[in-house]
Amino acid sequence: MKNCITIQLKKDEIWIKISEEAEEKEIIECLTQKLVDLKKLYKGDKTPIKVTGKILKNREMEEIQEIIRNNIEVEVEFESPKTLGLYGIKKGFEQEIKSSETTFHKGSLRSGQKIEFEGSVVVIGDVNAGAEVIASENIVILGELRGLAHAGAKGNRKAIIATNKIDCPQIRIADKIKEFEKNEITESTLSCAYINEQNEITVE
Repeated sequence: MKNCITIQLKKDEIWIKISEEAEEKEIIECLTQKLVDLKKLYKGDKTPIKVTGKILKNREMEEIQEIIRNNIEVEVEFESPKTLGLYGIKKGFEQEIKSSETTFHKGSLRSGQKIEFEGSVVVIGDVNAGAEVIASENIVILGELRGLAHAGAKGNRKAIIATNKIDCPQIRIADKIKEFEKNEITESTLSCAYINEQNEITVE
C-alpha cells in the first residue's frame, strides 16, 4: 500500500493531504492506518480537520467523513467542491482521465432538461438550446451541441468536450469559459474542445 496520505498540524486546524494520484481503495486503506496517529492528536481537542490535495468525488468524501467521525468527534471540511459547476470550483487542477464512470443518455435533450454527473456523460443525440450537460470529467455528444456543456466541472482542466457540431453561445471546461461568435460555429464534423498550453479553451 502506498503512503498516499500525510497529516500536517497547522495553527487552527489539522490537514489531511491526499496524493493526487491516489485511488479510492488506497485512500481508505491509508486513512484507516493513519487513524491511530490521528487519534493521538485528539485528547479532548476539537481542532477541525481539513482534507486537501486530490479533488474527490462526493462518494469518497462521504466515506472519508464517516471513517473519521466514527473514530473522532470532529468537524471535517473538504477542499473538494460538493456541487458541480463554475461557482462550486475552488481550484483548477490537471488530472489525466485514464478511466471514467460514464452515464449514457439515449435521445436528445430538450430545453429545460439537465444532466449532472460525477464522471463522464455521453449523449446519444443533440443537446438543444436551453438544455444543460454538466460532468466532472468528459462530455461526448453524438449529435449537435446547441445548449450548455460544462466538462471538468469540479476543476479538472484535462477534461474535454467532443461533439459533431458546436452551435451554442459558450462552452465551459473546469474554470474556463469560451464564448462563440456566430462566425465561429463549426461545421457538422467531429469537434474536440480542450484547454491548451496557453490555458485557454481551443476547438479542433
